[in-house]
Amino acid sequence: MDKFSKFIGLDVHKETIAVAVADAEELGGEVCFIGTILNTEEAVIKLVKQLKKGNAKLSFCYEAGCCGYVIQRLLSKLGQDCQVIAPSLIPKKAGDRIKTDRRDSLKLAKLHRAGELTPIWIPDGAHEALRDLVRAREDMKHFQRQAKQRLSAFLLRHGMSYAGKSNWTLTHFRWLETVKFIQPVQQIVLQEYIDTVHEMSKRLAGLDQQIDLTARSSPIWRVIEALMALRGINLLSATTVMAEIGDLRRFTNAAQLMAFLGLVPSEHSSGPHQRRGHITKTGNSHVRRVLVEAAWTYRFAARKTAVLQRRAERTPAAVQEIAWKGQVRLCGRYQQLIGRGKLKVQVCTAVARELAGFIWAVGQAVPPVDPQQHPH
Repeated sequence: MDKFSKFIGLDVHKETIAVAVADAEELGGEVCFIGTILNTEEAVIKLVKQLKKGNAKLSFCYEAGCCGYVIQRLLSKLGQDCQVIAPSLIPKKAGDRIKTDRRDSLKLAKLHRAGELTPIWIPDGAHEALRDLVRAREDMKHFQRQAKQRLSAFLLRHGMSYAGKSNWTLTHFRWLETVKFIQPVQQIVLQEYIDTVHEMSKRLAGLDQQIDLTARSSPIWRVIEALMALRGINLLSATTVMAEIGDLRRFTNAAQLMAFLGLVPSEHSSGPHQRRGHITKTGNSHVRRVLVEAAWTYRFAARKTAVLQRRAERTPAAVQEIAWKGQVRLCGRYQQLIGRGKLKVQVCTAVARELAGFIWAVGQAVPPVDPQQHPH
């Protein structure tokens, strides 16, 4: 590890940054609050120049949040060490009830010097763009769901309900065209709701197409394609997993990935008593949701469908072996837990946890990407 002479804690906000500096222990260990600067590129560059006087070796840190990785990338461009810290893993004193920007920056500086902070993985620009695309698709799906619920609620308020088997099919939309209101204004309201549903569906389809194109041209496409050999993991699911997690090889074992996704049981054990509760739900909620949804497909018997077989044929033999082994294991696990009287939601959560382990195994089996093949 490099020897740093100053450890800088940054409490970053939209417009300002609170700055505190902790000198290395061998240099006296003094901790002081520098002040608050504007959250601009010019102000950060000026801060670095001031702190570097005397050839000091600097190490910055700040909490991950809504301001993203802009400051980290700027400091790295300036040749400075900078870590983005996982907020949920910052040590906290139980009796500390005062929170200010000054205190936060001082605490970050002290903990950073002590090595008590946990940095997160920083994606590059292309990887972050893929993540933004996947999250935009998730948001658009949420908007579509809201639009459909509001249309259904509007019709229900006026005693109108569709008698067909399934909503949002072509037949259902043909029925909506026959709905008439006495008041002209209500007819306009109905049409606006219908048009909103159509617009959201069109935007969703456009994002799906863009995800397909972007994923196939991405340096991580080889891993995405390999993950699609697993049952319940389609293109969108595999892209979401890789966009959110990044390099699967940074986890030394499957248990680390499971914990990262918040799929492991919480525990409050003391002495001879062991108490385990619900899953921790820490870490990345996007991937956790995708895996729980995928886990529902394992309620059926294990079999290689035509779609799964075609996907698997495009992957290495080692991946095919992992995928089939995972399917046999997880389908059996689902039936085993159901036989014990577990609730289906609990069973799917347990299956999702083990599915994360097979995803980790696939990530280890796929060879690393050659950066020369994907210069972008």
